[in-house]
Amino acid sequence: MNYLYTIFRKIGHINYNYREALLMKSPSLFNRINIEFNAEGAMLRGWLYTPNTSEENFPAIIMSHGYGSLKEMYLDAFAEHFANNGFAVLVYDHRNFGDSDGFPRQEINPYEQVLDFQHAITFICTLKEIDRSRIGIWGTSYSGGHVLQVAAMDKRISCVVAQVPTVSGSQAALRRVQPDEVPTLLNTFYDDRENRMLGGKPAYKKIVAETTDEQGIYQNEEAVKWYLKAGKRSPNWRNEVTIRSIDLSRSYEPGKYISMISPTPLLILVAADDIVTPTDLTLAAYEEAREPKKLVIIDGHHFTPYIEKFDIYSNEALKWFTQHLKKDFSSTIPAMK
Repeated sequence: MNYLYTIFRKIGHINYNYREALLMKSPSLFNRINIEFNAEGAMLRGWLYTPNTSEENFPAIIMSHGYGSLKEMYLDAFAEHFANNGFAVLVYDHRNFGDSDGFPRQEINPYEQVLDFQHAITFICTLKEIDRSRIGIWGTSYSGGHVLQVAAMDKRISCVVAQVPTVSGSQAALRRVQPDEVPTLLNTFYDDRENRMLGGKPAYKKIVAETTDEQGIYQNEEAVKWYLKAGKRSPNWRNEVTIRSIDLSRSYEPGKYISMISPTPLLILVAADDIVTPTDLTLAAYEEAREPKKLVIIDGHHFTPYIEKFDIYSNEALKWFTQHLKKDFSSTIPAMK
C-alpha cells in the first residue's frame, strides 16, 4: 500500500516540500520521496531515496544527469542500486529542465549547474537523516565534468565518481565541428545574442535529429538511439536546447580543476571508445589528478553505461562509495553480472 504525504518544512533559508511522498513498502529496500530545494531563487526538484533500515544517519550520494537529460533517463536505476546498498541518494533535474524551475527553458549553463550542485550539497546537509561527514557526488557526461569542478571547490564532500566525464569543451568542439563550419556557427551565436538583447526569444537546436532533414548537436548513431529511447522514459523531456547552451559549452573546461580535487578520493570511469567525451582527453586529464585516485576503462561507447554496461559501471561506483563513505567497509559488494 502506498501512502501520500505532504510535509512542509523550513530550515534556515532552505524551503522544501515533501509532496507526493510515496513510501514504497514493496520488496524494495528503499523509500523514495519527491523533494524540492531552493537554489537561490530557482526551485530544483527531484527524488530522495533512503534505505529501509534502522540506521539513522545515512551516507549520501548526490546525482544529476548530463547534457539535456532528465532524472528519469536511467538515473533512477543507478540511484536504486545505491539505495539498495545502504546509501541515501539525492537525484534532481537541472535548473531550466524537467521538474525544476528556471528560465529560459532548455538552457544549459554549466557554470550555474556547478553552483546548483553545491546548493544540493547544502540542502542534503540540512536533512536530519543524513550524515553530513559522509557525502559523495556522482556525475555522468556533462555532469561528470561538473563533479570534477565541485570536488575541487567544495570540501564538504568525501569522494567523487565521474562517469564518462566532459573534461574540455573547447577540445571536444574542435572535433565535433569542422573548421570551415566554425564561422557560420559563431555567427549563429552572435545573431542569437543580438536577438535576445532586443527582447526576442532564444533560438533552439535539436539535441539529436528525429527525421532525415534535421541536424542535431549529436549526429553519431549511438547518441541518436540513446536520446530518443531514454527520452521516452521521461514525460518532460524535450529534444532541444538553446543555442546559448552550445555557445557556453565551448568554453567549459572542468578538467582544469582536476589537480585540485586531492585529497578527496576520485574515481573516473571511462568508455574505451568514447567519441562524445573523447577517451584520450579523459585519460590525459586523469594523469593530472593527484592521489587518491582510480581509473577504470570499460569496453564500449559513451552511452553503454546506462544499459549494456550498467552492472559494471554501477558496481564500480558502488565499490568506491562503499570504500570511502561506509563505516563498515567490509560489507559485501554485489557481484557483477
